[in-house]
Amino acid sequence: MTTFLTHALAPEHTKSGHPESAVRGAAILALLEEQRIMADCKLVAPAAASLEQVRRIHSAAMIERVRQASSRGGLQLLDGDTYTTGASFESALLAVGSCCTAVDHLLTGQADNGFVLVRPPGHHAERYRPGGFCLFNNVAAAAKQAQTVHGLRRVMILDFDVHHGNGTQDIFYEDDSVLFISSHVYAPYFYPGSGTAAEVGGGRGYGSTLNAPLPRGTGDRGYGRLFEQIILPKARAFKPQLILISAGFDAHWADPLGAASLSLPGYAYLTQLLLELANGVCDGRILFILEGGYYLPALAHAVLNTAYALLGQDQAHDPLGLANEDEPSLEPLLLRLGQLHLLN
Repeated sequence: MTTFLTHALAPEHTKSGHPESAVRGAAILALLEEQRIMADCKLVAPAAASLEQVRRIHSAAMIERVRQASSRGGLQLLDGDTYTTGASFESALLAVGSCCTAVDHLLTGQADNGFVLVRPPGHHAERYRPGGFCLFNNVAAAAKQAQTVHGLRRVMILDFDVHHGNGTQDIFYEDDSVLFISSHVYAPYFYPGSGTAAEVGGGRGYGSTLNAPLPRGTGDRGYGRLFEQIILPKARAFKPQLILISAGFDAHWADPLGAASLSLPGYAYLTQLLLELANGVCDGRILFILEGGYYLPALAHAVLNTAYALLGQDQAHDPLGLANEDEPSLEPLLLRLGQLHLLN
């Protein structure tokens, strides 16, 4: 099994005190190097995307907006949460390009699976606007690379970030060739406020979007049942030729921006389920792409554990322990999702 790792962690795209800053990447790389995991991976150099690759998912006006903001230098705010620096446009191109290069490696047999460690993250970037810390939508670009360059007909994107992947949904909402699944907390005043169960796709894409809006405090048990009873059956019915994961680790119980109760062992279990799914439907072709995660010890160890799983190594580290709270019941949600997506 060949696992590759590519990282474009944008040290110059950073705002001091902002949760999405260069300290995230530094924490991840420090732990990977400490545990010597990178020696077991095939390292792939990051490569900048072409404008053509970005135009597959974003309007020319949006791309130009990000370019102009970055060209002004210093810190510029695109909205209340999303910023640019003088290096941000190039950093965003590197993030997109690294994801596209990773897809090329998987689909030409140079690797079986992989993890792309990039920032800025991407899953909140819609076709016409950036937002939610995100400039360009990395996972969407990866899906389009698989389809445009390699001719794939069915690509699955699973987003387990604690926040709804509204940007990815926006781009593929009417596209039946991409199955988009998002598990996220849905609650009053919780960003971005989208992702209800009723959002199932439109037009030709009806039924190709599955949203699992979870109550606050959902943890290992609830996520496990959701994956086993809803997400995996939906995925198997779709029969993807490639699985892309928007890997946000802010559903950990200690994350300051999250509202869920997953533990590191909980994440490891979900990862194992996804690897088994990939082995069963698409010859193991699965690619994890970094999204959120803002409690640095949880973020770094979750990435490390994912790398162990991708390498086929039966180990996982958990220095943080489990959440000390009861989980809410998911029975009504699981029943409704099963009915909406004909899984009952």
